[in-house]
Amino acid sequence: MKRRIALRRYAYFLMALAILCESALLAAQSVARQASDPPAALGDTPTDKQVREKVEGLLRQMTLEEKVAQLSQLPGMDVPEFKENVNKSAEDVLKHLGAGSMLWVSDPKEINRLQHVAVEQSRLHIPVLFGLDVIHGYHTIFPAPIAMASSWDPKMVEEAQTVAANEARAAGIHWTFAPMVDIARDARWGRMVEGAGEDPYLGAAMARAQVQGFQGRRQLGAPDRVLACVKHFAGYGAADGGRDYDSSYVPEEEMWNVYLPPFKAALDAGVGSVMSAYMDLNDVPASGNPWLLHEVLRSSWDFKGFVVSDAFAVKSLVTHGYARDLQDAAHKAFTAGLTMDMASGTYLKYLPIEVQQGRISVRQIDDAVRTVLETKIRMGLFQHPYTDESRLDPTLNDPAHQEMARRAVKRSVVLLRNEGGLLPLDKSGKTIHSIAVIGPLGDTEVDLLSMWGGAVKAGATVSILQGIEEKVGSTARVAFSHGPHLRRNIPSPFENIDLLKALKEQPEQTPQEAQKAIDEAVSLARQSDVAVVVLGEIDLMSAESASRSSLKLSNGQEELLEAVSATGKPVVLVLVNGRPLDISWAAEHVPAILEAWYPGSQGGNGIADILFGDANPSGHLPVSWPRSTGQLPIYYNHNLTQLPETSSDFKSRYWDIRSTPLYPFGFGLSYTTFAFDNLKVTSTAQMGSAIEVSADVTNTGGRAGDAVIQLYIHQRAGSASRPVRQLKGFERVALEPGANHTVHFKLGKDELQFWSPLEKKWVVEPEQFDVWVGDNSSAAMHGEFRLTQ
Repeated sequence: MKRRIALRRYAYFLMALAILCESALLAAQSVARQASDPPAALGDTPTDKQVREKVEGLLRQMTLEEKVAQLSQLPGMDVPEFKENVNKSAEDVLKHLGAGSMLWVSDPKEINRLQHVAVEQSRLHIPVLFGLDVIHGYHTIFPAPIAMASSWDPKMVEEAQTVAANEARAAGIHWTFAPMVDIARDARWGRMVEGAGEDPYLGAAMARAQVQGFQGRRQLGAPDRVLACVKHFAGYGAADGGRDYDSSYVPEEEMWNVYLPPFKAALDAGVGSVMSAYMDLNDVPASGNPWLLHEVLRSSWDFKGFVVSDAFAVKSLVTHGYARDLQDAAHKAFTAGLTMDMASGTYLKYLPIEVQQGRISVRQIDDAVRTVLETKIRMGLFQHPYTDESRLDPTLNDPAHQEMARRAVKRSVVLLRNEGGLLPLDKSGKTIHSIAVIGPLGDTEVDLLSMWGGAVKAGATVSILQGIEEKVGSTARVAFSHGPHLRRNIPSPFENIDLLKALKEQPEQTPQEAQKAIDEAVSLARQSDVAVVVLGEIDLMSAESASRSSLKLSNGQEELLEAVSATGKPVVLVLVNGRPLDISWAAEHVPAILEAWYPGSQGGNGIADILFGDANPSGHLPVSWPRSTGQLPIYYNHNLTQLPETSSDFKSRYWDIRSTPLYPFGFGLSYTTFAFDNLKVTSTAQMGSAIEVSADVTNTGGRAGDAVIQLYIHQRAGSASRPVRQLKGFERVALEPGANHTVHFKLGKDELQFWSPLEKKWVVEPEQFDVWVGDNSSAAMHGEFRLTQ
């Protein structure tokens, strides 16, 4: 036994000696080459050769600790977990070792101050990437991502994120933790608000648009753009029961066919970084999952950028029960392929120890550091590390940004119901002399922004009450009644964070106070010609750590809506929320329903434009809207199964409710009507050829409007059961009354292939296919084609 211990100690001594020799050799090479081979001078757009030379010149000079610092993201606020690991402040680390990045700093002056520390006081003068959650705006807040996906307008989404990038970069932000592209089929999951809904094809289109908006359409470093970070890799939206952070169990074929396509689209668009997810994926935490971070991301997709953890996710590998301690967590995350530790300090403390013990090599550290340094160089940080604060006000106060935000609202709002043509409302004063705006979200501002819109430097926000008042002016009396207050039963863990200090819950009420508020609202409705009732969720009700067990309108809102409707006055329901809600009663009893989502800075003006007919609603749902919480998860692209819904014998999967959604995926009404006809489909084509599909759409109503034409397919047989329908094309078209447009689609390999669970690869199979074209996933206009060998 003593001999084995002695031998083990001797082996450790030899490993340590080898590491010291390697470090000494690198240092000697650095000294020898600095005079003859200095780092390349960089222009504003460095060549690949210049980037490589600059990186290698820096690596030769760096100590192990300085390298590990580049793999660390420092918190810009007081974080106990970081102090426990590092025993230093983030600024001390920055000064003595440098850092890969800092986050949670949004003030331009503080960003510049800290950048001066990094560039002027650290030994190698390497600038820092400053990151912030600029999800759908920095100063000008656009509609939340779920809302922008409702526009089915990738061009508009790209333009919105271009503005977000422009404003963030003017403030000194280089890196945004967006887009979030998680597929979400369960509306109980609070982070549905940050994504594009349930469909991989629409999700991929929105992923591409957002990456191109944030980064530009060329390589990293485009002027006034930021580094994008696609998240959360991967399967986060499939959490058990829709409970945030809970485990996901997703078969491999479902990962490839449903959850991974939006990530691949983001990579194809050039995204420079990826964020790992919090949850276990099939019992292996995503932030230490070699299949995700190495086999898929690096081997299959050849991703050359870097991967950052979600906040404290490396440290959390211990609480998962996956790592035995923090050193083991650092080892498992790093060797799985996770480049940068967000905020926990785990890499800073333990990666040097891992190298000293021979479990991780210096070469592995260098390979990871290269990706971070290359990104900084391509982003132009070595040439221009500081932000020009004189550019900030002109950029943030550009009136064109507010106009774009207002346009985005008008293109994102979804009209769910309009019985009797109640909308648009008359603003001339001829038929409507008084308007009651009712509900706890009618006069709010910050709650229109979403949680992440409130986490940045949001500018002035127009409430729905303000928008209506400005729209009607003196032609109608507008009065407001708040109704009962909105609160979570369990407070959000984010409500006391300084970064989110603008977010707060409405004050608590006694049952008597809540009933009095309902009575006051009913009284106002009786005195008015029409009631606009604004209900839904405050910002922290639909966000991170904001899952729900029920989708019902909470805190007395349902009672308020029913009581106001009982007055007999015309009622328009406007929903402000980040997920579908249970509005089954309203869908039968309230004549007009608008889904506004979290509409952002210009929410009040954009919604008023819709309510009074200055804009025609044209949004379409990116999610299937359930009849009740008990239907969840619900999604349109399910399999046929033993008793298909298309069968004449089919009634429902439930005995107590229809199993179809209240509103199908892709649904959205307009103030005009559209007709679809003349569907033409290539009847037969050989494998490798494209199928051509065309159809005509006509505006058959009396108003100009935008049609969203959607193409769905179904493969009738093959090596796996195929979904009943799959979205494989869409186009948004503006049409004047009576105008006609022919849309053209092509179905090629990308649209027809799927990951086969039997063959374990992507396949296109010679089979018979169905085709549908229309304005939602229940479209009836049908055609078919056959693929042959």
